[in-house]
Amino acid sequence: MMKAMQVRFRCPRCEQTVRGQVAPGTSGLSCSHCGGTLDVAPDAVADGHLNYCLVCRSQDLFVRKDFPQRLGVGIVIVGFLCSAWAWHAYQITLAFGILFATAGIDVLLYLLVGEALECYRCHAHYRGVTPGERQGAFDLETHERYRQMAARKSVGTEAEVGNESR
Repeated sequence: MMKAMQVRFRCPRCEQTVRGQVAPGTSGLSCSHCGGTLDVAPDAVADGHLNYCLVCRSQDLFVRKDFPQRLGVGIVIVGFLCSAWAWHAYQITLAFGILFATAGIDVLLYLLVGEALECYRCHAHYRGVTPGERQGAFDLETHERYRQMAARKSVGTEAEVGNESR
């Protein structure tokens, strides 16, 4: 029996970020801001695997570490700055010790932190679900395809708005 999956997504109606849970048998995701509902198809989750995105129905999902990237970069920057200070103070052993400790923290976090799924198209974030065979590591080609589709869509929307104002 699958436990509840946590979902973070941007509501298509009001564009606000929404957090919710999808338990087995859940028929919809509701927005706490505008009250809109997204239907969850019965075949979306099968055998504990997410077959496609619940928000945009895209099958292109990728596996990522469930850890804030900004925090990870912050840890590396703090380690580098502390090491640079130690180097400046002619504490070479301390400088290398700080660099190795920072690398050790990074490896430890990598091993301890779980995985999540993210949708390439709408960037919905899924926790508590086992990745399926179709979901793999981040693929730059797939990401670029969806990024360019979104850029073309926004340019088309801007052109329509410009034509309406004339």
